Amino acid sequence: MDQEAAAERALLASVDGSDVPGPVAAEFLALAASLMDASTVRGVLVRVVEAARAVVPGADLVSVTLRAAGGFHTPVETDPLATRLDEIQYRLDNGPCVDATRKAGLGLTFCSDLAASTRFGPFGPAAADLGVHSVLAIGLFPDGDGPRMGALNIYSRQVAGLDELDRDLALVLAAHASTALAATMAATSAELEAAQLRQALESRDVIGQAKGILMERRKIGADEAFGVLRSASQALNVKLAQVAKTLVDRRTEV
Repeated sequence: MDQEAAAERALLASVDGSDVPGPVAAEFLALAASLMDASTVRGVLVRVVEAARAVVPGADLVSVTLRAAGGFHTPVETDPLATRLDEIQYRLDNGPCVDATRKAGLGLTFCSDLAASTRFGPFGPAAADLGVHSVLAIGLFPDGDGPRMGALNIYSRQVAGLDELDRDLALVLAAHASTALAATMAATSAELEAAQLRQALESRDVIGQAKGILMERRKIGADEAFGVLRSASQALNVKLAQVAKTLVDRRTEV
């Protein structure tokens, strides 16, 4: 049985057989409801790390890694130590949270004994020195061969502190997070495009008004009026739309 099916089984096991969900299922229901209310990427991530800390039994610290143009960063965490652990991996360009953004399939990266592991180079011993001995990281949106936009990171202070159930629950959490992030980013992108379209239409309208004023005052054609505006824009090093708006706003003074 695959990881997602196992995760669903784990969730069903938290229900006591009645119509009332168990505590884990209730947390996921609450998470799903809260994600519907989140309107920003940060809002989604805060809800996800809080849910991970609450429902994953072995989770002592939780954070989210996000990929940006300049590298990786940690926008949310449940403890500053989680960010410190993440940042060690960013500097090394090696570690579970970095690996999970690049790994194909589920993007699942796991280590039960960081002090004894050589898989991530210096990161394992460094994490153990800071009192963290187990880690689980799962890639976030999109699925496939990567690279992904980030990872959900779960740390335990205990050797073998994260087990199969923890991994299954984290997979379901990551799936929730990925879906919500995709929807939020799509909505944000649509809003940005709408704002840019409005701005373009407003700019075109004000340029048209300014051209009309010049045509009337100077008795010139449309092309010549546009040339006047463009020359003023270049001479003043100001956007053409702003030159046009100034002319329209101060039409009685010119």
